[in-house]
Amino acid sequence: MHEIKYDGYRLIVLRDGKRVRLLTRNGNDWTHRFPWIVEDALKNRRTQFVIDGEAVILGVNGTSDFNALHSRRHDAEVQLYAFDCLALDGEDLRELPLSVRKTNLARLLARRPDGIFVADYEHGEIGPDLFRKACEFRLEGIVSKRSDRPYRAGRSKDWIKVKNRTHPAMERELF
Repeated sequence: MHEIKYDGYRLIVLRDGKRVRLLTRNGNDWTHRFPWIVEDALKNRRTQFVIDGEAVILGVNGTSDFNALHSRRHDAEVQLYAFDCLALDGEDLRELPLSVRKTNLARLLARRPDGIFVADYEHGEIGPDLFRKACEFRLEGIVSKRSDRPYRAGRSKDWIKVKNRTHPAMERELF
């Protein structure tokens, strides 16, 4: 499976009843920073879930704008592009294959047109073509994942990130 790599902040969204928390990879609680994501998570009819995604602000051209996100001037506009469902209704889904978790994510977020979206993905041998298009549209790159694998936090041999070397994010990584 191939996904667009968004230029944003990685977040875990945890909903347990009437409480929602947004956690960074380092465990920082950013619930207060992104109210649109919190509000949309609370609108979902399911009251227990954990999703993994990327918090982004879309620029005028429709692509993620990291500088606007980093400035903190637009926190109320930050949306989440969800790419995995780790738990649902009290059931831990991490040992299930990615393809099954994606199906659960799509069901969880069906008809949710507001602050949380399912990140688009493509199947099969389209990876090189998708990467070329991502570069053409000045996106950060793509992430390719094995659809038959369970969830593993951190780096894994089951997924690969391919970055657009001409994207502005590459300059940030140098410093």
